[in-house]
Amino acid sequence: MLRWVLAASSLALVACSDSVTDTDTQTPRLNSSMGWRIAAGNDLNAFFECLENEGVTLVSAHRGGPTPGFPENALETMAEVMTKIPAVMEIDVATSSDGVLYLMHDDTLERTTNGEGETNALSWAELKKLKLEDNDGRITNFAPTRFADALAWAEGRTIIQVDFKRTTKYEDVAKEIIAQNAENRVILIAYSRASARKLHSLMPNAMISLSLNSQSDLNRAVATGIPDDRILGFTGIEDPRPRLFSILNSRDVEVIFGTLGGRDSIDRAIAADGDEDRYAEIAAQGVDIIATDRPYAAHIALDDAGRAPSDGQCGIQKVGD
Repeated sequence: MLRWVLAASSLALVACSDSVTDTDTQTPRLNSSMGWRIAAGNDLNAFFECLENEGVTLVSAHRGGPTPGFPENALETMAEVMTKIPAVMEIDVATSSDGVLYLMHDDTLERTTNGEGETNALSWAELKKLKLEDNDGRITNFAPTRFADALAWAEGRTIIQVDFKRTTKYEDVAKEIIAQNAENRVILIAYSRASARKLHSLMPNAMISLSLNSQSDLNRAVATGIPDDRILGFTGIEDPRPRLFSILNSRDVEVIFGTLGGRDSIDRAIAADGDEDRYAEIAAQGVDIIATDRPYAAHIALDDAGRAPSDGQCGIQKVGD
């Protein structure tokens, strides 16, 4: 049934997107009482341990899970995803010329908005007047989203995974997260041990996603002062490594594996050959979170295999029809 419902929804989105213009787009459901809620409680590590004990895997929607008519890094897009599936929301945080944090992946505005120039060249007053484009280049009615608004919306709804862009200071993001008392519902992405150490010093209760290729990598990260239970191990986007997954899980470190990426991504390979069961096969090897550009498809595959979270598990709830 879930496969049929999501498939029908996807077809409807595609059909609607054919007629999307700068004055016609999907209706956002930011405050919908229907859909999925992820309430992880006060300990994000304990939440993931609960899911692991239940034998289920969450998907992380890369850049908020864009689909036709719904652009990447948009609050409306994340809200749309949560009406259909439970998912972690991965977002990118940039900074305006006057210091406002907002969601944007690229260093320039051309690909994802109807604006031009570098992402830190305009003030927030100018940026909020822009319109976002979906991945097919269609202009929507959605404006760029402030990080503060995304974080506030996510409370009681989902977990936010934060990727920092070059214009953005860790201290500014930390200030907003702490102001909203949100350390226990975010995952911070670090690309080096030095970055992870700095993030941990700013937000010691937050969880940090750090690339780990071996037990030695984990040991070195812990040696910098980051506890095992504050680390999620990002284990790459190529071949799954069950032995590494087992080592990390035995150390109370949650495992993230990415099927996302460019032309050679696992997501694209699955879409091309139709082997949707591969998502569940990856999860069964010890993966707690699958980071994907195809959150709907990945969740359907996990659900079909009995590996997707269900209503009432570990603080995850489905409300409405």
